[in-house]
Amino acid sequence: MDVSVGRGLIAIGAGIAVLTGMMTGLGQGLAASKAVEAVGKNPEAESKIRSMLILGAGIAETCAIYGMLIAFLLMFAF
Repeated sequence: MDVSVGRGLIAIGAGIAVLTGMMTGLGQGLAASKAVEAVGKNPEAESKIRSMLILGAGIAETCAIYGMLIAFLLMFAF
């Protein structure tokens, strides 16, 4: 098995790219908790809060998808 420093650095880069998913999950959890808190304080605005939460979660999820794409590219293309 041929192991080189370059392959190790690629593996480290892929691992760092996967961390975007972890941070995205943390951010989405925080946003969901704040949305629940906001609905508790202002139940009349539930539909607006829910739509903003879904929009924000969708935008945040693109970061995780890009991180996963970069990790796959690093693992399989190099």
